[in-house]
Amino acid sequence: MLSLILIIVILTVLISYQGFSNSDFVEKSFFVPYRVKYNKEYFRIFSHLFIHADWTHLSFNMISLYFLGGFLESQWNYEFGNLSNYYLLVLYFGGGITATLWPYFRNSQNPAYRSLGASGAVSAVIFAAMLWNPQLELYLMFIPIPIKAYILAPLYLVFEYYSLKRGGSGIAHDAHIGGALFGILFVLLIDSNKGIEFLALLF
Repeated sequence: MLSLILIIVILTVLISYQGFSNSDFVEKSFFVPYRVKYNKEYFRIFSHLFIHADWTHLSFNMISLYFLGGFLESQWNYEFGNLSNYYLLVLYFGGGITATLWPYFRNSQNPAYRSLGASGAVSAVIFAAMLWNPQLELYLMFIPIPIKAYILAPLYLVFEYYSLKRGGSGIAHDAHIGGALFGILFVLLIDSNKGIEFLALLF
């Protein structure tokens, strides 16, 4: 059987690929807070998770999801058995939907605002993996030194918040933060001891 994470990756790649050559499809899938609020197009809260701006955007998200999500999936399969797929679905799609809340309230009066991509959902998975495995060593692009998850996680949140306040990047940093916070809260919900372990390492 294919892993759940791999199924999500394959579906997202196939749907995003269709969007690369079909602008109407992409237009109908964008997350547009104004249209969600005034046109009741609630499907946009979900549909944007499966489309991406280009191959770079898609590749970065799906590679991160495949490796860290796959690693978390194997651990949850061992820990929770049949419940693991349910937890992963809630984590991924719950993170993706939660990541729209902050952008929604900030932009519900702005008909020009639109966003796309699974970054919020992927952020939820990444932070869940880091909280679940705080000693996990991760690499960042152009930095050939492994960084422990318990160090990288807070640094990443600070960077995203700084980038959000600075603005002008064209990246939905608020969605990244929202997804990350959902991932953290979800792990604490299913195993509060993970938070204690993480804080013990951090401080």
